[in-house]
Amino acid sequence: MTFFNANQCEVLNQRLAEINGRINISFEFFPPSTNEMEEMLWNSIDRLSSLRPKFVSVTYGANSGNREKTYNIIQNIKARTGLKAAPHLTCIDTTHDELCTIARHYWMNDIHHIIAIRGDLLPSKQKPKMYGYDLVALLKKIGDFDISVAAYPEVHPEAKSAQADLINLKRKIDAGANRAITQFFFDVETYLRFRDRCVVAGIDVEIIPGILPVFNFKQLERFATITNVRIPKWIKTMFQGLDEDLETRKMIGINIVMDMIKILSREGLKDFHFYTLNRADMSYAICHMLGLRPYN
Repeated sequence: MTFFNANQCEVLNQRLAEINGRINISFEFFPPSTNEMEEMLWNSIDRLSSLRPKFVSVTYGANSGNREKTYNIIQNIKARTGLKAAPHLTCIDTTHDELCTIARHYWMNDIHHIIAIRGDLLPSKQKPKMYGYDLVALLKKIGDFDISVAAYPEVHPEAKSAQADLINLKRKIDAGANRAITQFFFDVETYLRFRDRCVVAGIDVEIIPGILPVFNFKQLERFATITNVRIPKWIKTMFQGLDEDLETRKMIGINIVMDMIKILSREGLKDFHFYTLNRADMSYAICHMLGLRPYN
C-alpha cells in the first residue's frame, strides 16, 4: 500500500534528483567533556569528513580552558582530515587585548575562518562591553579573516524587536562579515521571509540555514526555550509515545530535515549548516539521500 500515486512519487523523486549532490554542507561540533564523548566526536568527524564539507566549525567556551580545547580540536581536524576548520570566537568575558592575541594566534597558525559571535551573557547580566559587530571589526583589523556570524529568523531572545535584530545583523555585515548562519528553525516560511527582509535591509551576503536533525524531543524543547525557536505542534505530535524508541525518532528527524531541504533548495538555497551535536548518523543519512557520497 502506498500513500502516493505514481505521478506524486515521480514528482518527489524528481525534486531529489534535482538536488542530487548540488549543494554545499558544513558541520558544527562542540568540545567534549568526557573520554567517551571525545571518542564519539572523532568517530563523527571521521565519518562526516568523508563527505568533504565546505567547512566544519567547533564551538567555543568563555574560559581559557575551553578556548584551548577548541583550538586543539581545530588543529587536529586540519591535520587529520585536511578540511577547512573554523573555531567559534566570543567576546564575552574577554578583553580587547586578549581577543587581539587570540586572533593573531589563529592568523599566524593558518586558521583564517572564524565564527564570530558575542556569546551568552554572564550571570551578572552586566551590559556587554563588546558586541558581535565589534568582534568582527577587531578581527578584520588583525587579518583578512573569512568571518561567519549568527542570524536569527525568529529574532534573538534579547532583541527589542525584529527590526532591531535585523539592524544588528547589518552592523555585523557592514563590519566585514562574509556570511551569516542562522539559528536552527523548523518553519521554512519564517526563514524565507527573514531572507527577504535581509535583502530589503541591504544585507547582501549569504544567509545559510542552520539545520538541526532532531532525535530527542525533550532536548529540543530545552534548546527552543533558550533560543526563542518555535516548535510546530505537528512535530510534537510526531514524537509522542516514542520516548523509548530511538530508531523511530531518528527516522522522523531525518524526514523532517529532508522535507525542509527540498523546499529550501527549490527556493535557491545551495548551502546548509548542520548542528550535529557530535553525532554523525542522522546528518550522514540526510546527506546520502541528498546525493552526497564519500570521497575515496
